[in-house]
Amino acid sequence: MELQERLNDVRSRIAAGERAARRPAGSVRLVAVSKTFEAQAIRPAIEAGQRTFGENRVQESQGKWPALKAEHPDIELHLIGPLQSNKAADAVALFDVIETVDREKIARALAEEMQRQDRRPRLYVQVNTGLEPQKAGIAPDDTPAFVSLCRDKLGLSIEGLMCIPPAEGNPGPHFALLAKLASKSGVEKLSMGMSGDYETAIAFGATSVRVGSAIFGAR
Repeated sequence: MELQERLNDVRSRIAAGERAARRPAGSVRLVAVSKTFEAQAIRPAIEAGQRTFGENRVQESQGKWPALKAEHPDIELHLIGPLQSNKAADAVALFDVIETVDREKIARALAEEMQRQDRRPRLYVQVNTGLEPQKAGIAPDDTPAFVSLCRDKLGLSIEGLMCIPPAEGNPGPHFALLAKLASKSGVEKLSMGMSGDYETAIAFGATSVRVGSAIFGAR
């Protein structure tokens, strides 16, 4: 399949998932994950009307997205990989949404840079729903308090929560947990679901799904 066919297939599956969950059409946003792909591989997706993209690394993104965003100002770029505090300034300058706020040091660095640059990307807190030591993210039990700290102490507006369930096992309980934590924390958006499980995530209330290989192919 060509990229446009794969993209259309994912869009169709998202629409079917919305209908199956009795959710309004268009209630789930597709974040096309373009990490490791060069600009020329991304352009066909842009030409097919895709406008929301996800990247894992700040430095890699700086090499391709400023020019693409200059050509297409309506593109929305999400950072979905771990963020180091020394990259906070670059992340605030380039990304429209940062989904991986996962500790106070990062939250403070973002707050300072957003004030300094007068630019305010939308923010998500990453939750380590599986308590996996190799993964970033706030522990589930700490999530409501961390969201409150970001809001009340640092003046950050937290839009949603994000998770990456363990690779093995049923992702459903992790999606259900994230939805429960979002309700407790007073946030509305849920970034959950990737190429292998985004239809399940939609059933559990995902408002955005992060799909890469199903669109761009194997890396």
